[in-house]
Amino acid sequence: MEGGNLLTRIYSWYNNISSETVTVALRTRRLLTAGQGLAEYALILALIAIVAIIALIFLGGQVSKILSTVGKSI
Repeated sequence: MEGGNLLTRIYSWYNNISSETVTVALRTRRLLTAGQGLAEYALILALIAIVAIIALIFLGGQVSKILSTVGKSI
């Protein structure tokens, strides 16, 4: 009957939760989710910056030649 006892305790705990507790839990979750989203945007921005820097390192000479050619033709 230990399982029945556990179910009784869970049901009792569930019935004792106040609406204030639920509100605080939802606000906390919303704040944590917002912080997680901000961190993800920061990681994406950092990744884009790293890719751009690597591209400029490897393609910098070619881009320079193209811009020089365009500048001379103007």
